[in-house]
Amino acid sequence: MALNLSVFRTRTLSAAVFVVVMLTGLLWNPWSFILLFTVIHFGCWIEYRKLIVSIDKEYATISTLHRYSVPIAGWCLMLYCIRQDFSAGGIPLYLVGKWGCLVFLCLTVIGETIQFRTISIRNILHSAFGLVYISMPMAMLVWLRLILYGSQPFADRILVLMIIGSIWINDTMAYLVGSLIGKTPLSRISPKKTWEGTIGGIILAIGVIGLVAWLLQDEPAVALFPVSVWMTVAAIASIAGTVGDLLESKLKRMANVKDSGHIMPGHGGFLDRFDSLLIATPFAWAYLVWVVGVGS
Repeated sequence: MALNLSVFRTRTLSAAVFVVVMLTGLLWNPWSFILLFTVIHFGCWIEYRKLIVSIDKEYATISTLHRYSVPIAGWCLMLYCIRQDFSAGGIPLYLVGKWGCLVFLCLTVIGETIQFRTISIRNILHSAFGLVYISMPMAMLVWLRLILYGSQPFADRILVLMIIGSIWINDTMAYLVGSLIGKTPLSRISPKKTWEGTIGGIILAIGVIGLVAWLLQDEPAVALFPVSVWMTVAAIASIAGTVGDLLESKLKRMANVKDSGHIMPGHGGFLDRFDSLLIATPFAWAYLVWVVGVGS
């Protein structure tokens, strides 16, 4: 796959704007993070619904309550994963998330029952997959962003930067390596991806993340985790992120569309931009929580 300089310039410019917005939301404070991923969450849901409707026309017939209640329930799941000492107007946000999630999931069922006198299991499964595919990873990111809040300066940003940074490096390096030396197609699902680019991206992501962690070991926030943890997260995020990219490509192929949306020139929509993160986050979360012991 030859390197197209025009496409590369377009992707680079839009990616630069994207990085500025993302870093502002990620690094400013917990509230900017929650706001950023609230927007991303609902953006992904809008595109997901369009894809599923293109794949299964019956999903277009879901009730209005179903259509809006499920994404809101997913957002409430994000709020539920916020630390218990975070509140708005004196009301703990995790309680808002807990009860909101239950209420809006009940409204989904009520809406279907009132409008159609029955419940379509197929439509419920489509929505349930959306909750697992989109809302659960977003909730895990919120948990990772806030679990170390207040422990020491900048520490609360480290875990999400570890995951997202690994994905960014892997995506960029996989594109460059694949463009320069890629010859062997990775999958029929995504013909432009090559084994050379995929392997190169993973190796370089692990190497770059490991080098950065080693160089910054004098920083207390970075030194919270040994270099081996940083490199393992990079490996997990890169491999799982590639699977996430292929999964979204499969959904787009089934829906017969090129991009899930058009929010970024050269990068497509929300799902196009965050497909890797949606699959990488649960695996990275499992490693960090169950193996490393974050939060225990």
